[in-house]
Amino acid sequence: MKNLVLIVHANVQDDLADLLRAMDKVPGFTFSHVEGHGAHVAQDPFLSAHDKVVGYTPRVRVDILLKDEDLNVVIQTLTTTENGLKGHGIYWVNSVEQDGRL
Repeated sequence: MKNLVLIVHANVQDDLADLLRAMDKVPGFTFSHVEGHGAHVAQDPFLSAHDKVVGYTPRVRVDILLKDEDLNVVIQTLTTTENGLKGHGIYWVNSVEQDGRL
């Protein structure tokens, strides 16, 4: 199992949710509202003047637990230019040693 983590601009949350729901390889996902800071803030065209002055920006973290064989298909779909997400975030992948339900 793999945990795909996305950090995206808050303004693309609805579009991302629609895209993830349409993908049969994604059994579910979790959104968490987070704030970020980085060197790229000054050049970010999606930020308000307030966000630039404060120095951190509203983001959404998305956690998606995937089967190993589904990971590349999901990443490929998310990184295509046709879906409107290009340039709106970053991602990374963590290995999951165990999963289950409580």
